[in-house]
Amino acid sequence: MVVGNRMSISALRSDALLAVAATLLVLALQVFSGFKTLWDFGGDNDSLLRLVEIRDLIGGQGWFDLHQYRMGPEGGFVMHWSRLVDAPLAGIVLVVAAVTGSMATGEIVAQILWPALLFCLTLFFILRMARLFDGDRAVLPAAVVGAAALHFIGVFLPGVLDHHNIQLMLASAALYALLEAPQHRLAAGLAGVCSALMLAVGMETAPYVATLGLCVAGLFILRGAEEGKAARDFGLGFAGVSALVFFATVPGSEWGQAQCDAFSLTQFALAALAGLGLALVVSVRFAASTPARRLLSLGLLGAACVLVVAWAFPQCLASPYAGLDPRLKADWLDQVSEARSLFQLMVREPEVVVARYVTPLLAIILLAHRLRRSGWRRQDVLIGAALLTAFAVSVWQVRGSTFSIAFAVVPLSAWVGEWRQRAATNPSGRASAGMVAAWLLSLNASWTGAAAAASLALEDEAVTRQNVLAQATSCTAAADYPTLAAQPATMVLASSNLGSPILAYSGHRVFAGPYHRNIAGNLLALDALMGRPAEAERIVREHGVGLVVFCRGNPESQFLSERAPDGLLAAMMRGAVPEWLEVLPETAGQPLELYRVRPRS
Repeated sequence: MVVGNRMSISALRSDALLAVAATLLVLALQVFSGFKTLWDFGGDNDSLLRLVEIRDLIGGQGWFDLHQYRMGPEGGFVMHWSRLVDAPLAGIVLVVAAVTGSMATGEIVAQILWPALLFCLTLFFILRMARLFDGDRAVLPAAVVGAAALHFIGVFLPGVLDHHNIQLMLASAALYALLEAPQHRLAAGLAGVCSALMLAVGMETAPYVATLGLCVAGLFILRGAEEGKAARDFGLGFAGVSALVFFATVPGSEWGQAQCDAFSLTQFALAALAGLGLALVVSVRFAASTPARRLLSLGLLGAACVLVVAWAFPQCLASPYAGLDPRLKADWLDQVSEARSLFQLMVREPEVVVARYVTPLLAIILLAHRLRRSGWRRQDVLIGAALLTAFAVSVWQVRGSTFSIAFAVVPLSAWVGEWRQRAATNPSGRASAGMVAAWLLSLNASWTGAAAAASLALEDEAVTRQNVLAQATSCTAAADYPTLAAQPATMVLASSNLGSPILAYSGHRVFAGPYHRNIAGNLLALDALMGRPAEAERIVREHGVGLVVFCRGNPESQFLSERAPDGLLAAMMRGAVPEWLEVLPETAGQPLELYRVRPRS
């Protein structure tokens, strides 16, 4: 027993050191590149608005006050994000600022340290899963393939403060903890805690939380007492932390309000019912005594959860964007790249399909082959369920591939490890070729490179030149905004893609931003930018707009001008500036064009 514990601790230390080494290597590459993503977020509106939200919190905005006062119509709108992400980031900023005396330095350190820390933790959990899945031989491949995959998906780059990175880390931690249970006493409870936290951070993780819960319940039904303690601890951890999150992040005045897109009474009620119900079924001897009784009891619990939603929260059974204004759906949501489905990508961006869907699909095939060859094992079922769920989500929206690519690392690393072992024990040309092929096919970079080469081969020179120009002038860099920041604070009319950068890099207000709750502000911006100049002037003057800003190279500017060729934006793109606007001379030759609204004569 002592020897086994020592080996376990040694393996744990080895995996931690590998994760740290890989993180430091990736950070070194970022240092040599000059931390480009810190100065050019590449259109990552969410990270910029998160930075604004952190500044607001540090500046004195209330913990429970999630209004974004500088975006939308007068008074702003309420964001659906969680303070659970703002708090640690604000803490890093404040600690560094206290030491250095510079809030700007604190922000830079937070923008580098936070994604790096989450990268390290996520990779560590992936390494642990790979070891449990296929032994020691899978660990080194998991370190290489995993580090490359996490770097590829882009959510751990310096400056990325969006919540997808912490959600992926929590999902990986929960999955790893379930793999460890029931051998380790606290593992299942930790899985429940992580599941509650990732749901609290954002509702897009609901499919993964549901999958983990169903796996726990299914294992309990099949194995009974062997999985009973793990099921009970998972349920208690899930329900308990959900209660803590509810009371810590939802103001008392809103305890009775149901929100479908943010943690509220809806999610708390379901988490309490499902988690405590699971723990109760496990604890009642009659209900837990036979597979049939366990199935019946948990089936009734599932039915109760469905009935609660259907009776108390029926609005949450609809599509997440069912209530979105049709104009916003057509002129905004359908153009958001991360919200596109697999089928839309196959038509519009086939190279993205190759880059983001091939390695998860290959991992699913490998898992199916493993199950056929070796039978059903606990770890195979858990990894397979998580991977299939993530892949299904990615078919609906490509953002799900962030999870499927990460989960795919586990079976892919086992495949590479198997070929490495073959090449070492029985050296041959076939074994060496198989090992090389396994390495190459498991790396997303291989598929990305092939897709990029094929895409370039299909494009003619003029199209390629146009794409390069558009990318270079899309106004996503901090260096594009000093002139705007120097102007007196006012309301700015701009497209939604420019909303978060304007807030982050200046003191102005904006109507539009790519957020589904900002319905009134986004519609006002569309009405003004796509309306005829006379109608645009009426909106501008009624709402106190002082500046009109646009960027010719930004994809949204190009799209909106094509959708409304007679509109204000299209006219300005052609150089036809209405007389009620005057260009700011200092913006001549800059990608971000600024026009001041003339006073009425």
